[in-house]
Amino acid sequence: MKAFLDTSVLVAAFYGDHEHHERSIRLLAEQKRSTGCTAAHCLAEVYCVLTGMPGKNRVSPDEALLFLRDVRDRLATLTLDDAEYFEALENAAASGVRGGSTYDAIIAHCAQKANAQNLYTWNLRHFDRLGTRIAPRVPEH
Repeated sequence: MKAFLDTSVLVAAFYGDHEHHERSIRLLAEQKRSTGCTAAHCLAEVYCVLTGMPGKNRVSPDEALLFLRDVRDRLATLTLDDAEYFEALENAAASGVRGGSTYDAIIAHCAQKANAQNLYTWNLRHFDRLGTRIAPRVPEH
């Protein structure tokens, strides 16, 4: 079984005081490159969140990269080529996706490309609205 971890799971795995930390860190720890993956886009989002948080929750770029190196060691990283990106955008448009939800559609397309059986996220509604190709892959955890 291939597990896909999205940005929300990776961010929760980083922050020990996050409400979903325990489940997220366990999900991450259970993976190896042959069983777990994420999108290169998720790595960029995690970096953005960790280095852009307000106050005491903000981490340095070096700390963020240290965590992301660990993630890359544990998870395979998926990218899309230009045709796959455009297909993701066409699918998003067909599903009525707009604005920031477009990034979720790209992440979901990466999960499909990986043949991930499960797409783990704490943003269930973001992926439920992407249609029948994605919603069944998002377990309620």
